[in-house]
Amino acid sequence: MRNRNLFKILGLLIMAYSITLLPPLLVNYIYNENEHNAFINTFIVLNIIGIFFWFPNRKSSRELRKRDGFLIVVLIWTVLSVLSAMPFLLGHNTNLSVIDAIFESVSGLTTTGATVITNLDELPYSILYYRNQLQLLGGMGIIILAVAILPMLGIGGMQLFKAEMTGVSKDNKLAPRITHTAKMLWGIYVALMLLCMASYILAGMDPFNAICVAFGTVSTGGYVPHDASIGYYDSRLIEAISMVFMLLGALNFTLHFLALRDKTIVNYFRDQESRTYLIYLIIVWFIITLGLLFFKLIESTALEFREDFNSIVLDSLFHVVSLSTTTGFVSGGFGIWPSFIPYLLFYVAIIGGSAGSTSGGLKIIRMVLLHKQGAHEIKQLIHPQGRFFIKYGDQILGTKVTNGVWG
Repeated sequence: MRNRNLFKILGLLIMAYSITLLPPLLVNYIYNENEHNAFINTFIVLNIIGIFFWFPNRKSSRELRKRDGFLIVVLIWTVLSVLSAMPFLLGHNTNLSVIDAIFESVSGLTTTGATVITNLDELPYSILYYRNQLQLLGGMGIIILAVAILPMLGIGGMQLFKAEMTGVSKDNKLAPRITHTAKMLWGIYVALMLLCMASYILAGMDPFNAICVAFGTVSTGGYVPHDASIGYYDSRLIEAISMVFMLLGALNFTLHFLALRDKTIVNYFRDQESRTYLIYLIIVWFIITLGLLFFKLIESTALEFREDFNSIVLDSLFHVVSLSTTTGFVSGGFGIWPSFIPYLLFYVAIIGGSAGSTSGGLKIIRMVLLHKQGAHEIKQLIHPQGRFFIKYGDQILGTKVTNGVWG
């Protein structure tokens, strides 16, 4: 009986997900392209599969347990990642194998940002839009969106929410009902996306590029509809805008909610994770800038050094923000930097951003707790009879919370 409820939810979410095929279909007609069959056929297949799972189990109504939440999250991410590959397979100009198409869809939905597609500049607009839309959906999480709509279908979403979220605050709700919390998170996410789009348009991007790049920026996924990434636009203003929204995407969205509610940014600096993250970024930026300036000083004349100083400082800042947020935007020159700098940036990308953000990686909160737990164990070894606690801000963390964060 419990499996029947899982299949019911899976079917409903697959059918709901099919609606996301409509925007790229609209783009296809706006630009008078010939990719409509790829999206229409995918839409039909998704609904057939969704009905197959939902219809026989439509009367099942058992409450989800915690392990059911984890199972449905894994199922949804796996099934939708595979099904999302269909437009890449059915498109006339993509020429991707089954494995490559699945790779591209998984990379998009997980906001990993890796790609196997070459000659992006020659692809149809509808395929490029669809590719970036995957990152829009994956950024805040398909599951969080599902939690917002499941109550309309008579299904609770608390276990899904807990299974999807990370960090010490995942048991805390911003609103009395978990569906309202999910709606708030997605509302903030969409608002940031719209602000990012508008900023890019004001900086000189055309609307199509602004929409696609905004999807890749706030989701910290890094897809751009050009092979040269953000360097294609050759604009310091666009790079500055992307840095602002990459950072906002990589900070805990609970802090954005508190900033809007309290009408102050002080919570960003009170929160230990975000404070640690910003200090850590500044330190890494300082190290990389010094390294680049040192090598430039050795290889160039004093006049060339002075001319390139500002460029080095800004390039290092941009790439530190881009890699630390796991977005992966690059501009020109990154590949020819001294070898220790790319290695340092990859290490930064592995750590990633804050919990409860669109950023990937291990998360800063785990690094903070690793330090605190290490100090706690050392104190316990020195004073075996003492009682010590792990504190995060003003909160004393129990074993259940720390284990949850590590998990």
